[in-house]
Amino acid sequence: QVQLVESGGGSVQTGGSLRLSCAASGFIFSNYWLNWVRQAPGKGLEWVSTIHRDGASAYYADSVKGRFTMSRDNGKNTVYLQMNSLTPEDTAVYYCAAGPLYGAGTGEYDYWGQGTQVTVSS
Repeated sequence: QVQLVESGGGSVQTGGSLRLSCAASGFIFSNYWLNWVRQAPGKGLEWVSTIHRDGASAYYADSVKGRFTMSRDNGKNTVYLQMNSLTPEDTAVYYCAAGPLYGAGTGEYDYWGQGTQVTVSS
């Protein structure tokens, strides 16, 4: 059974940091690109970042570039999102998602997690 389980969300003040994790099981993790996607209250899905299968390259939305860092540990089947300098505009449910191809911004992923809430207060 395929599972992606996010954790690490919570409430922080503006300027704070959080580190999200997403633990995967049920598929060959190292064969998949991993993505973070978020959904703010009342808005649609927004692509945040994508990382290559081997972790060598990561790509970011302009809205988070320079503040967020995505990484992965294929030995632990886990992907991470380090989020720094958070602002209220980062408030959203954050989802990790896996796909076999590069799919930054497409939403065309095979597997999705259940999401973790991030709330940033001013």
